[in-house]
Amino acid sequence: MKFAIYGQTSKPIVQNIILRLLAVFNDYESTEIIFESHFYQLLKHTNVLSQDYQTFGQKVDLPSDTDFFISVGGDGTMLRATNFIKNMNIPIVGINAGRLGFLANVQQDDIEKLLPNLFTHSYKLSKRSLLSMQCNPPKNNDFDIQYALNEVTVSRKNTTSMITVDTYLDNEFLASYWADGLIISTPSGSTGYSLSCGGPIIEPETGCFVLTPLAPHNLNVRPLVIRDNLEIKLKVSSREKKFLVSLDTTTKTIANETEIIISKAPFTIDLVEFPTQSFIKTLRNKLLWGEDKRN
Repeated sequence: MKFAIYGQTSKPIVQNIILRLLAVFNDYESTEIIFESHFYQLLKHTNVLSQDYQTFGQKVDLPSDTDFFISVGGDGTMLRATNFIKNMNIPIVGINAGRLGFLANVQQDDIEKLLPNLFTHSYKLSKRSLLSMQCNPPKNNDFDIQYALNEVTVSRKNTTSMITVDTYLDNEFLASYWADGLIISTPSGSTGYSLSCGGPIIEPETGCFVLTPLAPHNLNVRPLVIRDNLEIKLKVSSREKKFLVSLDTTTKTIANETEIIISKAPFTIDLVEFPTQSFIKTLRNKLLWGEDKRN
């Protein structure tokens, strides 16, 4: 069984997780481990690894015969992990070394208990939709990542003034949002930035997207849930000549005349859920639902 391992830092908590992962994998025969190249160099620099491993990254693609992709970090690391996998249908296991951890839902104390389930196939896959974005003119498409698991956001740049976001669904005009910006969120991203701005929590495998305005000046504007097969087109105008566009963890400055076209990606990402895990349990544990003295 082949495991790809990815992280973004080599801080002590990550080093500890890597050592525990390797200890688990050493208990099983015919286990092959490869590391993302930049992460591998960080670990080699801190002398965490006692032997050499093969790597993947910008110069060497992730092997298609990889059985599981293990992300070590927080939810931001998970978001970047999806862009290594894209349409390869490799399940992702998220080991949480961050704070909240909605996506990276394996806590480090559970590594020895949960990871052996991968070898006995005692898990299920949660299929998550992604957002694909295109810019018109196309010269603005050179983002570090190409797909968003959580959200695409347009927002104001270098100004305290609002921007206007003209929004179209399948080329039918919806509204002009006078606001600091607009979030287009997947169900997976509904517990992220969108939630902080008053958006609803959506069960992860629901076939929809959420449009959540940032500090709207229109008092009657509210977050909107739409089906996920609609094409969303955004046109931004403001006193500044440029605005910001974010795909999950990467942000770029875009000229006002640019059209942003957002649609559902033609593939899904599989997140591993172990028998003791569920979205409902995560809500209770992470958002403290039910933590009431009356209970």
